[in-house]
Amino acid sequence: MPYPADRDRDRPWVMRTYAGHSSAAASNELYRRNLAKGQTGLSVAFDLPTQTGYDPDDELARGEVGKVGVPVSHLGDMRQLFDGIPLGDANTSMTINATAMWLLALYVSVAEEQGADRATLAGTTQNDIIKEYLSRGTYVFPPGPSLRLITDVVAWTVANAPKWNPINICSYHLQEAGATPVQELAYALSTAIAVLDSVFDSGQVPQERRGEVVARISFFVNAGVRFVEEMCKMRAFVQLWDEITRDRYGITDPKHRRFRYGVQVNSLGLTEAQPENNVQRIVLEMLAVTLSRDARARAIQLPAWNEALGLPRPWDQQWALRMQQVLAYETDLLEYQDLFAGSHVVEAKVAELVAGARAEIDRVQAMGGAVAAVESGYMKSALVSSLAERRRRVESGEDVVVGVNRFATTEPSPLQAEGANAIEQVDPAVERHAVEAIREWRAGRDDALVRSTLDRLRAAAGTDENLVEATIACAKAGVTTGEWASALRETFGEYRAPTGVSAASASGESDAGIGRVRERVRAVGEELGERLRILVGKPGLDGHSNGAEQVAVRARDVGFEVVYQGIRLTPAQIVAAAVQEDVHVVGLSVLSGSHLEVVPAVVDGLRAAGAGDVPVVVGGIVPPDDAAKLRERGIARVFTPKDYELTQIMDEIVTVVREARGL
Repeated sequence: MPYPADRDRDRPWVMRTYAGHSSAAASNELYRRNLAKGQTGLSVAFDLPTQTGYDPDDELARGEVGKVGVPVSHLGDMRQLFDGIPLGDANTSMTINATAMWLLALYVSVAEEQGADRATLAGTTQNDIIKEYLSRGTYVFPPGPSLRLITDVVAWTVANAPKWNPINICSYHLQEAGATPVQELAYALSTAIAVLDSVFDSGQVPQERRGEVVARISFFVNAGVRFVEEMCKMRAFVQLWDEITRDRYGITDPKHRRFRYGVQVNSLGLTEAQPENNVQRIVLEMLAVTLSRDARARAIQLPAWNEALGLPRPWDQQWALRMQQVLAYETDLLEYQDLFAGSHVVEAKVAELVAGARAEIDRVQAMGGAVAAVESGYMKSALVSSLAERRRRVESGEDVVVGVNRFATTEPSPLQAEGANAIEQVDPAVERHAVEAIREWRAGRDDALVRSTLDRLRAAAGTDENLVEATIACAKAGVTTGEWASALRETFGEYRAPTGVSAASASGESDAGIGRVRERVRAVGEELGERLRILVGKPGLDGHSNGAEQVAVRARDVGFEVVYQGIRLTPAQIVAAAVQEDVHVVGLSVLSGSHLEVVPAVVDGLRAAGAGDVPVVVGGIVPPDDAAKLRERGIARVFTPKDYELTQIMDEIVTVVREARGL
């Protein structure tokens, strides 16, 4: 029976668009336009320097400023970002992790300047560092201090900003990194256990307020195109979270135990080939998290059809928002009780997922919990292996991807007609302006006040004092993002997470050609009198390492000696490693849009080091015009997401080595 429309119709979820680029002023204009189109919550994308604690004029920020999000370097930027948007009335999600405390401090400071009370602020800081070690790579500090920062934010918000979600535990990125539904459930819930254990063990929250802590823990999940399985996964999340919070933590109020989650559907599954097919993928994936009322998302943001090509335009983001609005306001979805209650098929699938997740959670807990499973490399290796298996199924045709490995015949797309600009392009001048602006900001500050607040922060970091108030003091004094992070780096140190490549299981014979390529690698090595060596490098701040890891695993499988040092390397460091290891080819992976800056810097560095004969190949999200420019700069090959068959890529890299050595 449908619910009476005037009584029990389910309320629509918060509708967001993940947005931000170029500058605070440009992003503010975009946010205000999106709100005028009916968006009901803001979702802020920060650029990589902001996410990893660097100012725009830092060497590692070169080519990254304003590319995948908005640069926010200080209080002035945050003021501009939310100019004309009353933060006391807003619901703002900020995708920020390692520097979450800092961005929250800036947000609180601007809200107070606007006259808003801290207790009225509503929104979310993502603040899940565990998945950064496993997937996105925007971590800064080691796991222990990182968990301390999360703990302090959780405890502070419960006491001071009770409407704020201090952490958004992300299974989303685990799926992007290869997680099966069972791994996604288990590793996300293991992260939640680690956070709650840390908060409760810290002594910062009285026993009687533990339910309030649990009630503010939110999740950010992924929904793939297997939407029946994905819907069952969400019902499994609801069941497991209720069990964990009741049995492990003794939370008695069912409202406190409710599984609260937001969604962005699967960007990894979007294709460069026939990208118009991404529209129906996005809609089907949205159904996975909306069909079941008992496990329905409370906030949704959808990617745009062209995210596999580059940065979406405002029109593309509008299209994604309209998908949500049609489902919520035109269909009868919200008028019914749960559609799957009593379904034997759904109950059996949920039970299977719950049992598998319980077993994997127990395995992680037996290792000492999520942090220990990160430090040992266990979870990372498991994800790299799962992603290798997924790629094997796609390459073999066992898993069909329409327009890629089947039904690839296509008509020309009017969405990508000649002369059309199918993606948003960030003006290269953005970075120069940001560098000039931050130097001007530093020149206009009270230096003594900046020094004293940073000294206070360093001193507090060496104790068990909650660091949020010291961080807010830094924000109000005019400290920059890089300065705040640098002060904590001095105390906490830095960290390089396990890559998971060496321990990952081999991908197997994914196609008939792998043996032939292995023989080519061996033969060319014999001609040269040494085993072929490839350096796989991640220049700049782009931490999306899944592709680089899969290239490294497949290169090892076909017989290359692989040099892979992980993420966040300067071009100079990559050049030094290439020369020291005497490699035959360098492969660079860049997905952040910084390819025109960081890739030529590696090529120029090799020439300056006397290794100009070492060929360089590039893989990533590279528009055709940019690919042509890279080839003009001496890049031997450019591979993009449409080049999904790794064994063929390996074969082409062998050809590149032969050409470079005159064989």
